[in-house]
Amino acid sequence: MPSFPLQGSVTICEINRTLIVAEAISDDRAKDAYGKILGMVFSPIPFQPEQLGSTGENQESEHQDRNNGESVERKGLMKSLQYLVNDSIKRMFYPTCVHLLPEIDLQGVSWHQHRHIIAFISGPNQVIVRDYEDSEGKDACVLSNGAQQDIRALEWRPNGGKSLSVACKQVSKLKFLSLGGICIWAASYPGNPATVRPGAASSLGTLTRGSGGRWTLVDFLRSHSDEQTSAISWSPDGSFTYLASASCESSSFTIWDVSQGLGTPIRRGLGGISLLKWSPTGDYFFAAKFDGTFYLWETNTWTSEPWSSTSGFVTGATWDPDGHIILIAFSGSLTLGSIHFSSKPPSLDAHLLPVDLPEITTMTGSEGIEKIAWDASGERLAVSYKGGDDNYKGLVAIYDVRRTPLISSSLVGFIRGPGDNPKPIAFSFHDKFKQGPLLSVCWSSGFCCTYPLIFHSHSLP
Repeated sequence: MPSFPLQGSVTICEINRTLIVAEAISDDRAKDAYGKILGMVFSPIPFQPEQLGSTGENQESEHQDRNNGESVERKGLMKSLQYLVNDSIKRMFYPTCVHLLPEIDLQGVSWHQHRHIIAFISGPNQVIVRDYEDSEGKDACVLSNGAQQDIRALEWRPNGGKSLSVACKQVSKLKFLSLGGICIWAASYPGNPATVRPGAASSLGTLTRGSGGRWTLVDFLRSHSDEQTSAISWSPDGSFTYLASASCESSSFTIWDVSQGLGTPIRRGLGGISLLKWSPTGDYFFAAKFDGTFYLWETNTWTSEPWSSTSGFVTGATWDPDGHIILIAFSGSLTLGSIHFSSKPPSLDAHLLPVDLPEITTMTGSEGIEKIAWDASGERLAVSYKGGDDNYKGLVAIYDVRRTPLISSSLVGFIRGPGDNPKPIAFSFHDKFKQGPLLSVCWSSGFCCTYPLIFHSHSLP
């Protein structure tokens, strides 16, 4: 029988298909439940998701802008007019895309590929980074900068040291202008500081300090038409420094050579792009649009195959560990879709099959699937959903998944977060945690909690 957490309880972890609960979150309870098995405890990270406010840097920047004089205003006049024209065109062709962004499963939390370091969006203009391997303190580091506004997504660079990319926008000297792009942060060490890319803006190089470490803003990759960057995805081999980005206000996505700061736009179709997902092997690339179409690309020659949906637009997508299957959630369906590639890369021959999650309807009374995440073992799937009755509202469903080769699933149970009426804002798995799936959930109650999912396929004493 699936595990169900009663109201007033909080989930701690999974042990062999049983989700362990407690009256409140605490390190002591976590030590008792899984600490001896894993040899460590993942303490919850508090944050204030609704808090806004200008930092000292923002205020100083505003003061400098007021004293720049009429020369700056005259130089910016043509850019201002160009911005207004471009903005009118965007509103004409992409009138509802920005309003639909909250329905998209944008990556709001990300684990470092090889370290126990987590980053998540903790406010409209800031990111929290917490290093669980840091023995000197438990405080997290807050990354904020005037160039980093209206954050939409983030992701660690694979095989690239401690480098974090943040999809956001930058407010220009003329305050009503905004420049979409990607902030690139890198860790700095005593005697070995992170360096700003040659040719990058002189305003970069900001150092963020905290007991959780030091981070430098080393680059800002500005989108070609200044659209708000709302989706990013790294190629799996970070040594080639390829990063894909897109905007809900544009029908093209960009492949960046990050080392050079150069981007190549690629366009298919007309609709604004909702999300991007590079496959774990790097052979395939997935791009979805708000008009209900999505594209499968092979990355050898960058050839694509268009698909369309009768169940609304794509709201979430996640690859299996082998890069042969991609699970897709749609805005108008309680059933997932699974695309199976029938041949080896670079073939785009594939077929779409339904994946039913009947409990989402029968048990929760949900109105639709909201977010999905699939762990690197391929054995656990996390699903959040819209609405639901009073008992099931705001929970995250955990499924046991099998690929034989078609996908089958069975419900393990539900995760309940801390605080009053918590709802999952974002969640993601740690793909390289050796002792089993590690799911982190950012809750609307202001906590980012990590849940080890420990079962027979992994370490048990």
